[in-house]
Amino acid sequence: MSSDHNPHWHRNLLVCLFGSFSTLVGMTLMLPFLPLYVEELGVKDHAAIVQWSGIAYGATFLTAGIVAPLWGHLGDRYGRKPMLIRASLGMAICISLIGFSTNVWQLLALRLLTGIAGGYSSGATILVAVQTPRNRSAWALGVLSSGIMAGNLIGPLIGGSLPPLIGIRATFWLSGALIFIAFLATTFLVKEGPRPAGAAKNRPKGGWSHIPRRDVVLTMLFTGMLLMFANMSIEPIITVYVNTLVDDPARVTFVAGLAMSAAALGSILSASRLGRLADRIGHAYVIVLALGVAAVLLIPQAFVTAGWQLVGLRFLMGLALGGLLPCIAAVVRHNVPDHFVGSIMGYSVSSQYVGQVTGPLLGGYVGGHYGMPAVFLGTSVLLLAGALGTWRVAGAAGRKAAATADVK
Repeated sequence: MSSDHNPHWHRNLLVCLFGSFSTLVGMTLMLPFLPLYVEELGVKDHAAIVQWSGIAYGATFLTAGIVAPLWGHLGDRYGRKPMLIRASLGMAICISLIGFSTNVWQLLALRLLTGIAGGYSSGATILVAVQTPRNRSAWALGVLSSGIMAGNLIGPLIGGSLPPLIGIRATFWLSGALIFIAFLATTFLVKEGPRPAGAAKNRPKGGWSHIPRRDVVLTMLFTGMLLMFANMSIEPIITVYVNTLVDDPARVTFVAGLAMSAAALGSILSASRLGRLADRIGHAYVIVLALGVAAVLLIPQAFVTAGWQLVGLRFLMGLALGGLLPCIAAVVRHNVPDHFVGSIMGYSVSSQYVGQVTGPLLGGYVGGHYGMPAVFLGTSVLLLAGALGTWRVAGAAGRKAAATADVK
């Protein structure tokens, strides 16, 4: 693996931060008003509106997860900047076209295309991971992760406030314009390091065989899936759970929204700081610590008696988990050759989408059949198992590398 870094890495990070934020806003802003838009497109039955809303929203993440390894592979062959240009331009067009939909089938098709065209944040993660100095990689990835989480957090807030002011369709057009600005910034400001002549043709075959510690890489893929599973398994039951904690029915949705946002806010605040800590003491240590602390914080969430207690614990859990994704990306980066890192990052994104899909399904099932505290306690056990597994595999690899360095 090359030890060189791109002298423009700091400017690239800022552009990727803005691009990731704007594209994630575009993917998530429709959540608050999606049922209203589905109804506007001609669906009148209440059950059908709910069903179509769920299908349309999940469609983007389904196709994005499927094609992520492909875009990562092409980025390895032809460069990361072309993938960012493709993603930002494609998403700007697709999201703008959603504002011109005349029926629900067009909406669904454009949501599917948005997922296929997307992948800006995963491509940006690869670019930052590969071209940032190794001793700053987790910090830089933490900054980028903060932008990604901020987009996920602010997108629904924008989607809840803009449509009453400018209309639903104009909200899509404005979002498309914002992503188009990211496209222009990526095209003219991102400076990718030079690629050797014939790099695509001379790329080594059999990428997995060139990874010395495949067990570490596979553990990181599983940990990323576990993180998203832990975050999303709670989402389906929070509103119902808050309803048992708050006396005033009018405050239920407000407190539930605070609980959902608190974890994201905590992650935004801690991601870069935990990344900087990981650069100093080792990524595996931070991953194990974060999983362990989050597992402990889930236990009291099962026994809270007031809404503010749940909000506070969710915020603390977000602080604990904020550094996980940048640390996972850094570990993958340090254990995978340059010519294969994009493909593995693509698999990492896909594994996280698996967690996003299975988390709500299993969380809703367990909460409905065994009670809501069981979701928190079960997720706690899974996180603790993940911490032990990471310590056993990645921690052992780190200790062995340190011992080898001392001998030399």
